[in-house]
Amino acid sequence: MQREELADFLRRRREAIRPAEAGLAEGPRRRTAGLRREEVAMLAGMSSDYVVRLEQGRSSQPSTQMLGALARALRLSDDERDHLFHLAGHQPPPAESSSRLARQGLVRMLDLLGDTVAMVLSDLGETLAQSRGSLLLGGVQTGLTGDRRFHIYRWFTEPAIRALHPVEEHDHLSRATVADLRAVAGRRHDDPSLVRLIAHLSEESEEFRARWSEHEVGVRRADRKTFLDPRVGPLVMDCETLMTPDQRQMLLVLTPADAPSRERYELLRVLGLQEFTAGV
Repeated sequence: MQREELADFLRRRREAIRPAEAGLAEGPRRRTAGLRREEVAMLAGMSSDYVVRLEQGRSSQPSTQMLGALARALRLSDDERDHLFHLAGHQPPPAESSSRLARQGLVRMLDLLGDTVAMVLSDLGETLAQSRGSLLLGGVQTGLTGDRRFHIYRWFTEPAIRALHPVEEHDHLSRATVADLRAVAGRRHDDPSLVRLIAHLSEESEEFRARWSEHEVGVRRADRKTFLDPRVGPLVMDCETLMTPDQRQMLLVLTPADAPSRERYELLRVLGLQEFTAGV
């Protein structure tokens, strides 16, 4: 582990990113053009104290999971990500793991969308990058570890995720999510990550087992769902998906479906990220 070089690289990459590039508001009182340490911590799903210790060269060796989260938070290129791993004393992830890093073309499209609710997802439903609008509507979803990285796992095992949507939509969302995973399984039946995910879901969720046994298949390209936001009320959102040619990553864009939802989303934008930054 090259502590001083790692600290310098992380600090310089943080300072080189504009908040808007990471989906965050610039803010009127910002003293630096780059990201704050607490913002990197929020985006990477780790404590701000650990980010400080990394940048000061006095941390323990970060795990490969932490390095992957930092690479996503700092929008590193493939070469920069490999350099980060080398500085931390690890081998870079193999080629098959690169799908866990959002493609740069999709990230640039995400940046252009501004406050629109949008995110880059893997075909297994792991959130790889988020716009500011996505953070406002659904909170931080990047940097999760284990099976919790995948939305379908959280949907079937964590009641708090279901509470974001009205009960009358749960059956449709369950069926659509499982049908989409079934389509992925047809393309990647021998993928170890997919096999483990299906096995763990089958062990932990009776509802998933029932839906999986029905063998419904359907790639979700468009949908409509309602988000129950405790601050502004229900938002009905239209969902459109842009897939990469290899179908391994997608850009998901959500827009208000009616006038009341547009008004509520504008109010949500005004409220900003105060709740999220206060919890860092």
